[in-house]
Amino acid sequence: MKTQVKKTILINPLNKERFFKFNMQSLLLTFAFMLASISGFAHCDSYDGPVIKDALKALDQNNVQLVLKWIEPQQEMEIIPLFDKTYRLKSGDKQVYSIVEKYFLETLVRLHRETEGAPYTGLKPAGSTTPLVTMADNSIANKDVEGVIKTVTNHLEQVLRERYATVAKLSKTKDNSVVQGREYVHAYVEYTHTLEALEHILHGDISH
Repeated sequence: MKTQVKKTILINPLNKERFFKFNMQSLLLTFAFMLASISGFAHCDSYDGPVIKDALKALDQNNVQLVLKWIEPQQEMEIIPLFDKTYRLKSGDKQVYSIVEKYFLETLVRLHRETEGAPYTGLKPAGSTTPLVTMADNSIANKDVEGVIKTVTNHLEQVLRERYATVAKLSKTKDNSVVQGREYVHAYVEYTHTLEALEHILHGDISH
């Protein structure tokens, strides 16, 4: 019995360490995309984003089903008739169709943004997607997330280390003057808010 107890004590810390590292990778990855989202860098309104890509594919194939996943059921009554009207004009005047197609894309993206609880601010040109989101799309296409995890965790680790180092340095002089105190507070807020966001991931809901 003593041997078994010692064996358990030796194994559990290792298991916990592996578990902690694994979950920290997952948390940091999720945290990165949450930061991208709250910073306004969503790419569902970009021409190289998945919503518009599906919309153009739907118009090419005359298959409205390809875009319905991006909206809620109650929004279908607005999109389906508009899709049908847009498709019927596809073989007509190119200038007219270009205007109608853009209106359809704008409507689809606007409705999708509503499902996210986000405002519609217009269609964005291709190439406006942020590197992290591009990386996410590529990982899905390539069926491999390892590169994303490595890049994101390395970057966030660097950010956390730098913010901690700044706080630690300024904490030594924070009581010397009001100016130095404010410099410390600014660094403290940046560091703690970063970790607070991680805590939100652990205990709260994350919207798309």
